Amino acid sequence: MTKQDFESKMAQARAMHGLSDRFYYYEGCMRGLRRTYHGETFGTDEQHQHWLSLTEDVDETRREKGRGYRDGLQGKSPTVT
Repeated sequence: MTKQDFESKMAQARAMHGLSDRFYYYEGCMRGLRRTYHGETFGTDEQHQHWLSLTEDVDETRREKGRGYRDGLQGKSPTVT
């Protein structure tokens, strides 16, 4: 991911975080984008595994964070939801 791509997607995620009712998703998305851009220097492997595991959590809020993290890791552009 280029710096320009990272900054663009982060700006989109920040805007959606403030406008959407799915702010937990966008919180996870921003963290995932940071991990993708900075690589293993961002967070620990344990934190990375924890965030990935949230997609299977019983709590919907935590699942939303996990889904956002996973999408950010994949470099997906934040979408309007």
